Amino acid sequence: MTESITLRPATGRDLEAVNAVIERAVMSWVLPERVKRLSLTTYCYTPLDLEHLDVVVLERGRGDIVGVAAWEPAEPEDTPQGSGLLLHGIYVDPAAHGRGGGTRLLAAAQAAARERGCAGVLVKAQRGAEGFFAGHGFRKLPVGDPERDYPHRYWLDLTDA
Repeated sequence: MTESITLRPATGRDLEAVNAVIERAVMSWVLPERVKRLSLTTYCYTPLDLEHLDVVVLERGRGDIVGVAAWEPAEPEDTPQGSGLLLHGIYVDPAAHGRGGGTRLLAAAQAAARERGCAGVLVKAQRGAEGFFAGHGFRKLPVGDPERDYPHRYWLDLTDA
């Protein structure tokens, strides 16, 4: 029997499960424990975030949320081609890694960017996620201004596709 997979917009009722997925994902990163604990709250979403970001969840089986992604329009000066979608993050429960959930969430962000007529997708990746984004066609952007530019920025050009 095939496991059902659903991708849908997040609602306020999902926030507890969404943030639990984010916590499990962040705590699996290769960083000092103290850094993960201190930074965790900056990654979690609030009801206000749902008003300003597009947040989608990935459900498996009977509605268990195992992944989340969030995005919004990027600032034109942050992208190499003017218009872009800023992918705030893709978080997949470590217990669900390797099953294509991250790829499905990334495809949803790409589809949203295309629907909006964006030239591409921008992501500020964790060091450990660089391989994921590079493997999906993103290219690393150079650091032009060390005072302003996040060092692990990746861009996916959608104008070639």
